[in-house]
Amino acid sequence: MNEKIHIQSPIIGWREWITLPDLNIQKIKAKIDTGARTSALHAFWVEAYRKKHQQWVKFAIHPDQYNLDIVLECDAPVKDRRIVTDSGGHKQRRYVIETLFRLGPCAFIAELTLTNRDTMQFRMLLGRTAINNHFLVNPRASYLQGRL
Repeated sequence: MNEKIHIQSPIIGWREWITLPDLNIQKIKAKIDTGARTSALHAFWVEAYRKKHQQWVKFAIHPDQYNLDIVLECDAPVKDRRIVTDSGGHKQRRYVIETLFRLGPCAFIAELTLTNRDTMQFRMLLGRTAINNHFLVNPRASYLQGRL
């Protein structure tokens, strides 16, 4: 008898705590945004540089929107630069990096664009490309994968 084994995807809420270990970000609150194609990370200072014939980007973030005294400096190889249209229809050319995400029991690689989100409530958006094939979203729930 041929039976299909179905592994259920974890369910996440409309906001979750995420770890980005390759960027040394131990916890950052993210809004799960199924309307956004690409994920976005708050970066208030961004500077490109070359490292061994490859373009890299160094950037600083405030991981906690309520405490601007906490500043993390990160760097990563640049994957791309793209024009991104935000929810207000404004176009912006952003650096794109690829990094490891940890959310609940899942670890996966996904793209992030870097942009200043100082005026936004969430320092990070997790877009639909990153959550595709990893999670189901319950838009009425929060922090289903725990609090860090």
